[in-house]
Amino acid sequence: MGYVDYPFELWRQDFQEGNWQDTGGEEDDMAVLGKAFKGVAFPDKAVLASFYEKRILGTTGDMARMREMVEGFADDLLEALRSVCNRDADMEVEDCMGVGSMYENWRVRKPFVCDLIVPFAPPEPYCFRSQTWCSGDSFPPDEQGYGTIKVCRADEDVTGCICDKTKLGEDMLCLLHSQTNTTRPSSDMEDLLCFKNTQYLDANQVMKWFQIAVTKAWNRISHKYEFDLSFSLLDSPGALKIKFRSGKSIAFNLTPVVQYENSDVYFISHFPRSSLAADLPSSNHWFLTFAVYERRFIQLVSKTLPANACHVSCLQILSFLHGKQCSLTGPSGLTNYHLKTVMLHLLQARSSQDWAPEKLEARLQDMLKFLEKCLHEKKLYHFFIGNGNIPAELCFPIIFQRAEPLNLFRPFVLHRDVYRKTVDTFHEMLRNMSALINEYTVHIPLAHANGIHKEAL
Repeated sequence: MGYVDYPFELWRQDFQEGNWQDTGGEEDDMAVLGKAFKGVAFPDKAVLASFYEKRILGTTGDMARMREMVEGFADDLLEALRSVCNRDADMEVEDCMGVGSMYENWRVRKPFVCDLIVPFAPPEPYCFRSQTWCSGDSFPPDEQGYGTIKVCRADEDVTGCICDKTKLGEDMLCLLHSQTNTTRPSSDMEDLLCFKNTQYLDANQVMKWFQIAVTKAWNRISHKYEFDLSFSLLDSPGALKIKFRSGKSIAFNLTPVVQYENSDVYFISHFPRSSLAADLPSSNHWFLTFAVYERRFIQLVSKTLPANACHVSCLQILSFLHGKQCSLTGPSGLTNYHLKTVMLHLLQARSSQDWAPEKLEARLQDMLKFLEKCLHEKKLYHFFIGNGNIPAELCFPIIFQRAEPLNLFRPFVLHRDVYRKTVDTFHEMLRNMSALINEYTVHIPLAHANGIHKEAL
């Protein structure tokens, strides 16, 4: 497969040189780039600093305490899950990993929800063999970003199945085919995890298996805890809620994933609380998540930035503003993942010193203008896919660096009503920005604010 990210690199070069702020021409009835900012009263450094300290900074300690509590319980729950599984015939569950805003320290909106992914693998002698849209085979446009997972015997031809060639023991499960001639106890779960009569892992079957396994695990250890555990969303297998006797509750997501080869890219069955991906083409298609690499990239870049760098602050403020605006005018097609992607692009495009704490106002304006340009063009490229400049220290799979850039805003091209609502919400957020920030800002006397502003300059 040839190196095909040349157009993406031109775009990145334009961005680094500042040309991204120019207008590329009008499209439909979308506002000309920059028009939305005319007349907008942008909060100054002093107001932003006060807002950040009052509304956002105090949440860091709360997040740390919640992460510690949830991780400890999840480890106990997964250990119990392993104990109730048949080691010879059931899926093997590995340790969970924290991903997303709670583990990148930028979540601002409550309730806090920890996202944990749980890799799993088939029992011996089976293995997973995955295929992605960039593996060399032709995938239609609506399947880019997805992959399929084949369940095979490790020492068998990929196209073959051993269930007709080898006599399986009574407790041995063929993961590839429905055993229609075998009578199974009614209490057993439906643990044939492949799509219909194929060898492809079925996300819906995995969801059912995981929910039943978690329920059995909780039944084994529930006597140790003084709270109840329940599933909070029917369509999300690992959306769990801890309910204390006091009436308080903690929500977290424990989502099963499959490792892509020997990397930290994972196939994920669904994205909890997110409209990041469109509906799956079918339940044997899995979306790829790069969440582990995203967390590592932020950690890596943070080591090169000035003390108290403003990159996370910018993302937190933008996420807060967008969330508040959506609570006023309804859901938007933008997600927090889109906002984080904007930050990742800017982190790579700008020098380390550009993220000094006193440059919060300028960098926040950069993020907003960059986001407006992406909305204008209906193009926001995935940070990792098609990006040939990923730091070598991350050991990121080269196949994804050389893939064609993946446009996260492609749904806007197909759904004009969602696009228009998203643009309207974005412009409304800009108009309301000062009011939203002032509502949560400690009053600063004008003279003092001016003094801070001059000192920062």
